[in-house]
Amino acid sequence: MRLRWVVLLVAVVPLALASLAVAWMVSQRSRTLAELHLAAVQPVLLAARKAELQGYVNMGRSAIAHLVRDGMPDAAAQAEALAILQRLEFGHDGSFFVFDFGGRSLVAPRRSTGLPPPTGDDHSAEFPIERILGQARAGGGYVEYEWPRPSTGRLERKLGYVEPIAGWEWALGTGSYIDEPAQARRRVEEATAGAVFDTLLRVAAIAILGLLVAAASGVLINLNEQRKADAKLRAMAHQIVATQEAERARVARELHDGVSQWLVSVKFQFEAAQERARRVVADGPLAQALSEGLSRLREVLADLRRISHDLRPAVLDDLGLARALQQLADDWSGRSGIAVRADCGETGDVPPDVATALYRVAQEALGNIERHAAAGSVEVQLTRGAGDLELVLADDGHGFDVGHVLQAPREGLGLTHMRERVETLGGRFEITSNAQGTRLRVHFGQRALRA
Repeated sequence: MRLRWVVLLVAVVPLALASLAVAWMVSQRSRTLAELHLAAVQPVLLAARKAELQGYVNMGRSAIAHLVRDGMPDAAAQAEALAILQRLEFGHDGSFFVFDFGGRSLVAPRRSTGLPPPTGDDHSAEFPIERILGQARAGGGYVEYEWPRPSTGRLERKLGYVEPIAGWEWALGTGSYIDEPAQARRRVEEATAGAVFDTLLRVAAIAILGLLVAAASGVLINLNEQRKADAKLRAMAHQIVATQEAERARVARELHDGVSQWLVSVKFQFEAAQERARRVVADGPLAQALSEGLSRLREVLADLRRISHDLRPAVLDDLGLARALQQLADDWSGRSGIAVRADCGETGDVPPDVATALYRVAQEALGNIERHAAAGSVEVQLTRGAGDLELVLADDGHGFDVGHVLQAPREGLGLTHMRERVETLGGRFEITSNAQGTRLRVHFGQRALRA
């Protein structure tokens, strides 16, 4: 795995794990806080409900207080008191019940529709009469039981409060469904779940934003490092090319000023010896040998000059890029026998590195055409526009597969070197090829030419 991806994973994975840990802790902590909240709220709700029931019973006692005379039972007063209690209702499902101490129902609590209230000795098993009477005889208090809710018909828990009616031996009470704690729990759980979900969404959003920032930072760092590395590689390649050109120039000078001059001196000596030999013997083996030696020596000098010119053409430094390309095309055409139409207009001042790069590209391209293209004609065009410089070489050969050649480690080495040389200087290198021929284009913009 590449180092840049390893660094990115090292930055992203801990952030993702930390976000998951935070989300889990928030969820657990929220549930714990909800339980603590319920544990604190439920006793308060129950105490409020008990005080409310006691208040209702006190209200009922106040409603019949004028009928209870000195605690002595009176049939007419009791009948009126029962009628008053029967009519009294509170809340949505609240009502009173009255039992005598013998267990007979005098005022029954309301039941669901279709269920008649128990009367007389018809005690419902679901109503804890004995516990209620026991609590009343003990002076009153609270009793829990289950009773059908009139509005729904479902059997639900109910908290009752009962007090005795002194002298009448009645147990007066009422009850209230204690579903508020359960409803409060549901509301707290729903609110907690909503808050947890909202918090998790926020955590997820922050985590995703953090991951995106980390990823973007990693990408920017990688791009920045890659740009720096590319710049260093281009500088190194440029330095290598400059060193190569300097070495080529040095070798060319050595060949021209050293070896070439020595060979010219030797040629003069051979010519002098040939002249003396002709005076002694006009025609003979010695004269013939000297003539052949001079011919070979002239060939060596011509090759040496060609090699020296190829290494570093003096015309490129003396007369400029256009004349150097024109001479290169003429010399190559004369050597290869392939017709060349060169159109090299005046280019003005061209940076030495750019001029050398274009000359080397043309030199390499012409060599490839001679070796591989089987072309009949070649066009070389050098143009200088408004701030840019362009070199185009086109042939009518059989062409080649550019992608395959560039991917081949050995076959595409020359094309790769040409591309790298041009792109190192900020130019653009393009090559297209098909069965009708090959076209190479090198373009340097104004910025590259200024550099």
